[in-house]
Amino acid sequence: MTSRIALDTSALMMPVELDVRLFEELDRILDAYESVTPQPVLEELRRLSEKGGTEGTAANVGRDLATDRCLVVDTEASYADDALVELAREGLTEYVVTNDLPLRDRVLEENVPVIALRGRNKLAVTQP
Repeated sequence: MTSRIALDTSALMMPVELDVRLFEELDRILDAYESVTPQPVLEELRRLSEKGGTEGTAANVGRDLATDRCLVVDTEASYADDALVELAREGLTEYVVTNDLPLRDRVLEENVPVIALRGRNKLAVTQP
């Protein structure tokens, strides 16, 4: 069975900021999955990319990953974190990938597992 996973801004910036091989790690912990990202995450990455520097580079790479490897989905929410919580609440994703602690807690409250960094560059699943 294919799982649907939703990626947030911090997850998509991990390859540059934290030297995480994001999709290799997802392949390692999940059998089959479809990755999605809400439109507001793409907007947030676009805004961050305009800042330049390391953060801007990470956001540019994240935006490329999102457009190449993820299905971009529309949500009612216009704020990225709210959009991910909306996907979790409505049962439209089986996992959320994030390194954002407040977002992680909100997703876990919706009884959806979170995939996050564990250790230096490995991802792990946190169950609600």
